[in-house]
This record gives sequence, structure tokens and C-alpha cells, in this order.
Amino acid sequence: MDLCSIQDIRALLGRYGFRFSKSMGQNFLIEDWVPRDIAQASGAGRGTGVLEIGPGIGPLTRQLCARADRVVSVELDKALLPVLAETMADAENFTLISGDILKTDIPALVDQHFSGLTPLVCANLPYNITTPVLTALVEARRFAAITVMIQREVALRIAAAPGTEDYGAFSLYMQYHTEPEVLFDVPPACFYPAPKVTSAVLRCTVRTAPPVAPACGEAFLFRVIRAAFAQRRKTLVNSLSSVFGGQLDKEAIGSAAAACGLEPSVRGERLGLEEFAALADRLHALLDQK
Repeated sequence: MDLCSIQDIRALLGRYGFRFSKSMGQNFLIEDWVPRDIAQASGAGRGTGVLEIGPGIGPLTRQLCARADRVVSVELDKALLPVLAETMADAENFTLISGDILKTDIPALVDQHFSGLTPLVCANLPYNITTPVLTALVEARRFAAITVMIQREVALRIAAAPGTEDYGAFSLYMQYHTEPEVLFDVPPACFYPAPKVTSAVLRCTVRTAPPVAPACGEAFLFRVIRAAFAQRRKTLVNSLSSVFGGQLDKEAIGSAAAACGLEPSVRGERLGLEEFAALADRLHALLDQK
């Protein structure tokens, strides 16, 4: 059975009475180069275990099983479980888990299934859960790399550089924890049914250590970053004043920014991780003096 043939897909789904769910963002691949190239880009191979999220009918799953020592797929839609039981019947290194990845204890799953292996993630993620899933995968602190196909707009945002329109707080979060790289685009015509937007494959190589280590700590650093982007049209000082105004006056915040070599008119979108780390340390020191 060709899991990227639209005729075979229709016949397979028809046998099980399957209906697509818009709420789950279900779009199945109909070009075999896509799952092949995603699996190849993921680094799956001997000595690796791969977590897949939302396997659908299994075209990417098959490619991963052909490469990795073990593949564990988490599928939310119970209607797809019997379909996957058929399409993945010959894969001895495959385990299917019925559940919601956002309610799954990911570290425990990895520890249980990937002992002695290098854990990776490779998935075609539903667009509507991209940010929370990526956050959960990063916070699990178990994976060497996370390779996902997501909405192109989101992939560009994650990999965006300072000063660009796409750059934001989530860009900094992902770049603090990983090294993101947009690999290639996947047009709507590669899916059935076709989505309205272009997808892209993003590989995030997880850092062994963050690129900055502010004395104030990670939590305070990202409190400052989120505050800086809370009102993008405002200057950095005004944005920070909106959040920290009850603790620090605008003059003190402006002085901290100036001490970091930042212009009064600068906006948060111009700062990189190093500049945010330096500013966060100065703000934290001011708060400690109170």
C-alpha cells in the first residue's frame, strides 16, 4: 500500500469510515518525497529513538521506522488507531500510544521507551498546537533535536533574526534553547485535503548549554523579554514600564537601558539574547536594591 497515493488513502480511510477533523488539523501527505526528506533531515538512524506526534496514517512513521531503532507515535484521534494498526503492522520497532501529547508526561515516556538511545522528535504538527507542543518538547529536556513540519509563517518566526518583522518573544525562547533552521517548504498541493497555507520543515538542534547565562536566571530573563514584546509599537523603555512600573519607575528603567548602550528610542525587536541578558541583569539588580 502506498500511503502517499491519494487513491490508496481514500480506499484505506473508506474501509474504516474515517472522516477528517478540522479541529485536529488533519492533512495527509500525498507526495512521497516529503516524509522521506523529513525523516532524513531528522537525524533518525541507528542508536536513535524517535518520538512522533500525530502520525496520521503513517507515511512519516514508516520512514522513521526504516531508520531509527525505535519509534513511538502519540495519536489523539482514536479513529486512526485501527488504521495505524493495519499500516504499521509489519514494523516491529513501532509503538503507538493513544493520547494527547499536551497531557503526556514526555520525560517519563522518553525514559521508558528510549533507554540507551539518543532521543529525537520528528513530526508533522497540527498548526493549532505548534507553540504549546514545541514548548513542552523543549521543557522535557530529553531530546537532541526536534524536527517538525509546521506552518511556514511560524517556522520563519522561530528562526527570525533581531530587527525583522517575524522576530518575537517565542523566537528568543526557541533560540535560547535550540538552534533553529528552516530546511525546506512544503506546498499545499502536497496534502490531502490541501491546507490554505504553505508548510515548512524546521529543525531545532537542542543546545547543550544556552548561549547566554544571565545572573538573574532564565525565568527573569524571559519575564523581561515577554514584557519587551507585550506592546511591539512602543519603545523598549515604555514597554518595560508597562510591566515593571509598579516596581521600577520609567527613569530607572531608562537608565538601565542606557547603561547597556541602548538608545532611548529602541524597540524590543532590535535586541538579541546577549542584549536582553545584560538588560535583565541590570533590572534585576535594581529590584534587589529595593
